[in-house]
Amino acid sequence: MFTTLKLAFKYHFLKKKLRNSNTYFNLKNINYQNKNVLIIDSIIPEYNKDSGSRRLLEIIKLLLKNKVGVFLMADKKEYRYKKEYIKTYEDLGVIVYQPSIDSDNKLITKHIFIKTIAPNLHYAWLHRPDVFMKYHAIIKKTNKNCQLIYDMVDFHYLRLIRQWEQHKIKKFKIDAEKHLKMEVENCRKADQIILISENDKKYLRNYYNQESKMVVIGNVHKFLQKPKTFKTFTNRKQLLFVGGFKHLPNIDAVLFCHNEVMPLVWEQDPSIELIIVGSHPTPEILELHSGKFIIKGFVDDISKYFSDAKLFIAPLRYGAGIKGKIGQSFEHSLPVVTTEVGAEGFNFSPYSIDMIANSAEGLASNIIKLYEDEKLWNAISDHSDKIIAPFSISHIESQLETVLQLKH
Repeated sequence: MFTTLKLAFKYHFLKKKLRNSNTYFNLKNINYQNKNVLIIDSIIPEYNKDSGSRRLLEIIKLLLKNKVGVFLMADKKEYRYKKEYIKTYEDLGVIVYQPSIDSDNKLITKHIFIKTIAPNLHYAWLHRPDVFMKYHAIIKKTNKNCQLIYDMVDFHYLRLIRQWEQHKIKKFKIDAEKHLKMEVENCRKADQIILISENDKKYLRNYYNQESKMVVIGNVHKFLQKPKTFKTFTNRKQLLFVGGFKHLPNIDAVLFCHNEVMPLVWEQDPSIELIIVGSHPTPEILELHSGKFIIKGFVDDISKYFSDAKLFIAPLRYGAGIKGKIGQSFEHSLPVVTTEVGAEGFNFSPYSIDMIANSAEGLASNIIKLYEDEKLWNAISDHSDKIIAPFSISHIESQLETVLQLKH
């Protein structure tokens, strides 16, 4: 009773606010395409803050290119959407759900929006496990013919069980088991399952083996040809780490780097600096800031950091899926030092031994080697385009054609 009353007051004041700001939307005037897809993510994808959102932006661009009508909705923060992201998607031609008033002066809620567009939907692309679990039944109830696409983003169970193996905290194991149950149930109910890497697919088959429903759509990476201003080995300095700090593996990686890896690097070369770039740095991370361990936080344009750094490092001790930060570094022809977890989904051959190590000692050794060996650095830099070739736009588009039958 109290919850219902609270919700009624919330909607009342929201309607008043929307009327005052003249926020109207006519659901009857929507133009549908021959094929239409509703994409639901946790929030409006912030493509310049995390690789999952960047991947989704590129998928949306490819859908629009192939004349698929795209509707975008966020599960959370529905009354606090960031306008700059909404504008980006709307400018592309996406219809983005926002709370608004319809032509009958009624509040358009998320459920009303779904109910209105669902009869014209061919696909619902539900991004992340909790989003699929929450919305799949609502969509199927309104349109039983709508194909449910479960985009796992990464195999959450795999990441969480590795986190437990690293820290042995009981809560992590409970969370991992909860996610496994949810992810397997989602797979059963989905018409198609999107995985971000062949590695995740291999692990998922241990728990759900209907492989005919699985399609791998990884991150999208565009190799940037070296410009005339490309800085050479001798004109670069500093190490670079990039990662958002709402993601626990990134916090662990930076702490591991600060406490165990960099002290070994500084024993060999005390002048080496590490720059940490990423949104939402926690107090724990901010406290690490020093003259040689520089916490930058979020930056609007990260390209300068890739252009100036001598080496990208990603000392990830657990995680799953494809690490967008790794691919982004190779886009800029910047050599990488990482772990086996960080390298999953990439083929570093013939330079794997030079770039991959799991221990603090091994990582520090590879950092020093690549920081000092110009010939090896140039060889890996020149090999970058081959490493990210499987993540090209054309390859991802061919995978999308499989999922959405774009040529039929």
